Amino acid sequence: MNFDFQDLSGTFTTFDIVVSLALSFVLSSVIAWVYRYTHKNVSYSQSYVQTLVLVGMVIALIMLVVGSNIARAFALVGALSVVRFRNAIKETRDVGFIFLVMAIGMTTGTRFYVLAIAATVAICLVLLIMNKFDWFKLDVQRQVVKVQVPPEPAYTATVEDVLIKHCSEYELVSTESVRAGALVELYYTAQLKKGTSSNDLIAALSAVNAGQRVSVLTGYDQTDL
Repeated sequence: MNFDFQDLSGTFTTFDIVVSLALSFVLSSVIAWVYRYTHKNVSYSQSYVQTLVLVGMVIALIMLVVGSNIARAFALVGALSVVRFRNAIKETRDVGFIFLVMAIGMTTGTRFYVLAIAATVAICLVLLIMNKFDWFKLDVQRQVVKVQVPPEPAYTATVEDVLIKHCSEYELVSTESVRAGALVELYYTAQLKKGTSSNDLIAALSAVNAGQRVSVLTGYDQTDL
């Protein structure tokens, strides 16, 4: 029996391997640092940031393996298609960073080194500028207002009078019967007027809803009475 062992590593040099992996590591680490620096919400994950670096290096390795061989590329696509990721992405910008490190991994793996460096610098600079000057921020803060009132229509009208006084705009989202029909829970989205706080709105609603529960939710914060 004749075993023909053939090493295909000769299609790229040791220098190519070292430079591609090292450069993908450095550039992916720069992207990961920019992600960490510009992240503002509470959903920050160290594991996700480390994964960005890992993905960049893995993609570079895959591109070295694929090279210009179309058959090998299709084989790798078929092999990778069986992988299923079930972790939910918490923010849409996280998807963008994944695509970015994948693109950098592809460029370093295909040995477009100058393009990889230039793209990383340019895109990271854009991200830092957008973060610095808070581009595309919309200064509209809306609250979710939940009010429990007796089922008489007069109470609903009184609640809306309070909302008119304290909010620049509001909208009734839903009405729900609670406590076996003894109370009605009203859900509104509202935008408070300038100079009006959530506590002011709660105090005004509590004065007209027969002592029932009032909640005002803003983002991750909840003021409740």
